[in-house]
Amino acid sequence: MNSAVDVELDLSGLVCPLPLLKTKQALNRMARGQKIKVLATDPGSERDFQVFTEQSGNKLLEMQEIDGKFHYLLEKS
Repeated sequence: MNSAVDVELDLSGLVCPLPLLKTKQALNRMARGQKIKVLATDPGSERDFQVFTEQSGNKLLEMQEIDGKFHYLLEKS
């Protein structure tokens, strides 16, 4: 995953809707074009992040699951 990020969030152990809520709060504090890397363990976060980025206009640059952990890279639009 790309290492050039502005904010990193480890949301391991949190369940829906907290991973998405905390990510949205962080994005609200960020400037356009900045990138946020999120780590989550909630399997529902995959769908949540896909739908959120489609609806919000933010970009989901990368999404991958590694050993039951979900890694996301988003860019604020």
